[in-house]
Order: sequence, then structure tokens, then C-alpha cells
Amino acid sequence: MAGDRSATLTPAGYRRRIAQTSAARTLGTARALLIEGPKGCGKTWLAKHFARSEVLLEQNPGALALAQAEPDRVLAGATPRLIDEWQRVPELWSAVRGACDARGEAGQFILTGPAAPSDHLTRHSGALRIQRLKLRTMSLAERGLSAAEVSLAELLQGGTCAAEPTRQGLPEAVDALCRGGWPSLDGDLPIRDVTRALASYLDDVARTDIRQVDGVTRDPVRVRALLRSLARNVGTSATLKKLAAEASGDAPLSRHSVRSYLDALERLHVLEPLPTWPTHLRSRSPLLLSPKHHFTDPSLAVAALRAGPQRLLDDPEALGLLFESLAIKELRIYAQAADAEVFSFTDAAGAEADAIVDGGDGRWLAVECKLGGADQIEAAARSLLAVARKVDESRMGPAAKLVVITAADGYAYDRPDGVSVVPIFTLGP
Repeated sequence: MAGDRSATLTPAGYRRRIAQTSAARTLGTARALLIEGPKGCGKTWLAKHFARSEVLLEQNPGALALAQAEPDRVLAGATPRLIDEWQRVPELWSAVRGACDARGEAGQFILTGPAAPSDHLTRHSGALRIQRLKLRTMSLAERGLSAAEVSLAELLQGGTCAAEPTRQGLPEAVDALCRGGWPSLDGDLPIRDVTRALASYLDDVARTDIRQVDGVTRDPVRVRALLRSLARNVGTSATLKKLAAEASGDAPLSRHSVRSYLDALERLHVLEPLPTWPTHLRSRSPLLLSPKHHFTDPSLAVAALRAGPQRLLDDPEALGLLFESLAIKELRIYAQAADAEVFSFTDAAGAEADAIVDGGDGRWLAVECKLGGADQIEAAARSLLAVARKVDESRMGPAAKLVVITAADGYAYDRPDGVSVVPIFTLGP
């Protein structure tokens, strides 16, 4: 049933998402699909593209009341059946599991909601019952800003890197960074309106959303302060102690409290830390294991800092970290389509790559992200070559590619030393 497109609820104006290929594959094998991602990233519209019936618990008080009284009754309908905001009635999880077992067919339900459900609630999902799919905000390719001539999947296969110059460079990258990939904000809105909308988004997170994750009341002022601290430290492995010190204000904030706040923000998909690559090294220099802090969309970091394009252009150091975060988000979207994962890499001796894309079968590539300029690209290439020398190729295999992603306009090309230079507006899945 999941493959029948004749009677779906696809909204007018729906824009194709890269993740929909993965969604279709999951609905063809698993009995239910759980789409996770930040509020406002397009989860419901993606689900409607596949659904043949729906129950919208946030918009329909009657359906919500029925689900609370008799969860099984809201599961009746043509399949795949979308259950939007299912977390408003946690009992629906068990009801869906039971229906999946009783029916024994793939593609029965699509669940969507703004926060990751607790492990306590979902630990009994069972193989091939409910599978998860992460949907992020739109990539540059999905927004029509990237020509997508350089395929990440092909780079993972060691393919040649080549693309004609783009007409977009640093100013356009900064604009894209500030706007983010939010479907409802995509278009010609003045940048001030976009920033104001994202500031309101973060205010909702601080005042109400974070409490709904686990029922714990947290001080909105502290949450906002922590978000600002995280924005200042995006792309770094800032310690809990540092984050606590920056967010404490007039009263101390414990590291335990910061950890609790971070966990809640991750479950809300406001944050998406970048874990360390589990690799083998030739040297005895240990890997640094702390994940790097990233927002699920770096535009939220910009909003937390109350910054705009000109302020970022006047602060190249902060802009460089935020551009790195934008590139990480792009890589995560394209890597997911290639069944790959994205990690960070730093060892105690100073070798570092902003990202490692691991295909899981011996294919991997290392990435450095730079705003542009010959000197920055040269330094990034040296760093990547040093990382490649550190990795034990007998266990991990050689790098398929070493890639410098840049905000500058120009060609995508392979250097004589084998390092590829990829303007971000040429990258795609």
C-alpha cells in the first residue's frame, strides 16, 4: 500500500525532500515509520506525501479526546495512516505496535511529532515494527540554491570532483546561514523578519517546549542563556563547566543541570551534537572523545546571538564556525541518503578534520570547512593530509576523498595532491 500514490494527501506546493527516498524504502519494509526532527522542518508534509488517511491530534480536539479514551479507534483508516503529534497521547505507541503485529503488513502507520520519544516508551518497538527516520531542515539543494553537481555519494566512491563556477559566494552563504532551511521561511522574506521568527521559535523552546519533553520545569532565562552560550561555542567541544559558567548569570548553574538542559534540547531536535569517529589510528595519540556542539539548523545559533549578515561578516572567526555548522548539516542530509554517517575527528596531537563521512563499509572521506581564500584552502589541505596519515588504513581502508568545502565561488576541482575543493553551492546528494 505504501507504494500507491493515487490517493495520498500530498499538499499543494509540496517540495520534494531528499529523505523521501528513505521514507519510501522504510514504508516498504517496516510496519510503521516514525519521522523525527525539529518543529517546523516539514515532517507532517513529508508524511502527507505518503499517507492515504490522517488524524491530526493537535488540530482536532475531538480526535485528541478519542485517542485519550480509546487509542485503538483512531488507528482505523486507509494506510499508510498518518498520526500527527502522536506524543500527545503516549498510549498510542503501544496501540500502534499492537496493530502492526495484528495486521502483519508493511507501511501501516506514519507517526510524527516534535520531540524524540523517551527510550522508556519506545524500547519495545521490535524489529521491523516501527523504524525511525530523521528529517532535518531543508538543504541548499532542496532550497534550489545548490546546483548539486558534486555528489557526496560519488565522492564516497572516490569519484572525480568537477563543477562549473557558481554565481554564489560568501554573501549568499551568509544569507543562507541566517535564513536556515525552514520551509515556512523559505522565499523572499526580509532577513529581519526571518531572524525575528527564529528568535520567537527559541523563545517558545525556552518557555514551553522544553518542559513538555519530560515534564520538568526549567527556568526560561537559564535556557536562553544556555542557548546563547552554545551559539558562541558552536562547532567546539566546550565543556559542561564552560557552558555552565557562561549561562549562570547572577546564580550558579551546575554541570548536572546543564547536562539535563542539553539532553532536553537534543530530544527537541534543537541541538544535534557531532560525535567522534570510532576509528583506529596508526599512532598512540588518543582521540579526543567529546562531541562537538551543533544546532540542528545553524540559523538558530544566529538567532540566539541576535546576529545578522553584516555582523557575521564583521566577525570572521564566528562566521567560520557557523559556516562549518552549515556544512555539517548539509553533509548529514546528503550522507543519510547514501546510508552514511557524519562524525568529527580530533586527536591529542592536534590532527583534526571538521567532519568524517563514513559509509560503513570501508568507505570514508574527511572534510575541512573554510570560508575561502587560497591560504585557507592550502591550510585545510595540509590538515586533511595529516589526518589521512594518522588513520590506520589496514583497518579502515584509505580515504575515498579528502574534501575542502568552501563558501567562495569558483570551480569544484581535484588538486594535484588529491584534495578536492568543493564550493558549498555545488554540493548535493
